[in-house]
Amino acid sequence: MKKQIKIGTRGSPLAMAQTRTVQAKLAEVHPDLETEIVVIQTSGDWSPADGEVRLSAAEGGKGLFAKEIEQALLEGRIDAAVHSMKDMDSTLPEGLVVEHMLVREDPRDALLFSHKIKDLANYSRLKNEGLAVLPQAAVVGSASVRRGAFLLSQRSDLKIVPFRGNVQTRIDKLRGPENDGSIDCTLLAMAGMNRLGIAHEADIVLGPEVMLPAAAQGAVGIEVRASDEDVLSIFSHISDCNTVICVKAEREVLRILDGSCHTPIGVYGVLDDGELWLRAGVISLDGTQRFDDEIRGAVQTVEEGQSLGRTLGERLKRRVPPEIFNQESADDG
Repeated sequence: MKKQIKIGTRGSPLAMAQTRTVQAKLAEVHPDLETEIVVIQTSGDWSPADGEVRLSAAEGGKGLFAKEIEQALLEGRIDAAVHSMKDMDSTLPEGLVVEHMLVREDPRDALLFSHKIKDLANYSRLKNEGLAVLPQAAVVGSASVRRGAFLLSQRSDLKIVPFRGNVQTRIDKLRGPENDGSIDCTLLAMAGMNRLGIAHEADIVLGPEVMLPAAAQGAVGIEVRASDEDVLSIFSHISDCNTVICVKAEREVLRILDGSCHTPIGVYGVLDDGELWLRAGVISLDGTQRFDDEIRGAVQTVEEGQSLGRTLGERLKRRVPPEIFNQESADDG
């Protein structure tokens, strides 16, 4: 077994927290293994100079969060890479695999309100009623087409505007002095807030029946070279089988529906006592057209889960008008 490995990651606080968790779990099962974290800047990393614009499908979409890291992996500059699985394209570069994942965190999305919304009289009265707490024509800051479309499908009066940055940056922009009252709320993944120890910032957690999560949301995956059996073996000891089955099934649905990730799609799988329950939804950008489906089946292996996902994806795709898939991509952090 290798005595030292280099693990690549983005430099955001969440990416670093996830990678340190992987590092700590490796130390528990391989105390003699030395690990070095290598921070790699990616094309998807946001800075204020980039402005509030969505990531472009033409420029690579979500793949921009992994491109430079995967290149370093292919070139042998790192031995493994840690990713938020929802940021990964549904098809990996040739020669790379993600066979191992940590136990999945909470996959749900959460609403975070500005101080202005919290000061409204109806906030305390409606805070447990989900989207009802938002006033008419409220402005939601989000660069995610999925979140925007799912919101509009239930509240067509809402206005969705681009809102980028890492988790803490978005919270600061929403609740700090730079918010001049123009943004009423934003959405963040509970998984990220839990990993950063800031779950208390969430005002309302939205269940899958309200906001179907992005495929693989809440899952952290380890990408390695397919030929590197030694490294694959190392990470097998910290991998969660149920998470791998669910996430790979979800990603198969996504691959069948729209591998470029530029359509509002939610996919969520739950594995319970050998049965996988997969739900998927495709929505037009303006929220006016929505197509949902689900499937259940006995699943014991990754391949069986992917087969179920493929069936659901193909069944749903036959119902969705082709023009729904010709829409612009977005960050879904």
